[in-house]
Amino acid sequence: MSSRLISQIANLRLESIAFQIDAGGPVTLNCTNEAILMKLPPDIEFHEDIRLLIYRPRGLVNEAAINKVLTALEDLEAKLQEPFNRFTDTLAADEIELNFEYVIKFSLHRRLFYAGHPPVKSAILATDWTMIHYGKLHALLTQGSPIKVRIFQELDAAAAWLGVPIDLLQAQGASKKAET
Repeated sequence: MSSRLISQIANLRLESIAFQIDAGGPVTLNCTNEAILMKLPPDIEFHEDIRLLIYRPRGLVNEAAINKVLTALEDLEAKLQEPFNRFTDTLAADEIELNFEYVIKFSLHRRLFYAGHPPVKSAILATDWTMIHYGKLHALLTQGSPIKVRIFQELDAAAAWLGVPIDLLQAQGASKKAET
């Protein structure tokens, strides 16, 4: 069995799968798990037990970075088939290279893509005014959809709104409150 195939199998957890692989003799794998896990980018975490995706951008936030997160988010939505909340911690982002046109397209895409799904919460922790403005635009454009977006400047308020422990949202080495 090739190491690539082993790696692909190791990165998957399926609700129910049984198949045979010819590896010098038949090998049957039986897996029964709650969800499909996938390889996520290093700045994205998914906590299956509390149904929460956490995105912590570092450095530059641009269209390429957001598109990478969008792909991971929509892949998870398609594979899990169950709602999960989202938390974006933008405090470690050093530079923002976005524009209003991109944020509008992104927000309308999310609104249309997620239409008809159960409600989810998306909390954005931000102290940079540019990020706050883009977050508010995203919140405005997703109003009336199942995606409820709120912008927070304090971590404890975001944790309370999402109904999760603050420790889970806190990045290593971060304080409980974002500096404003």
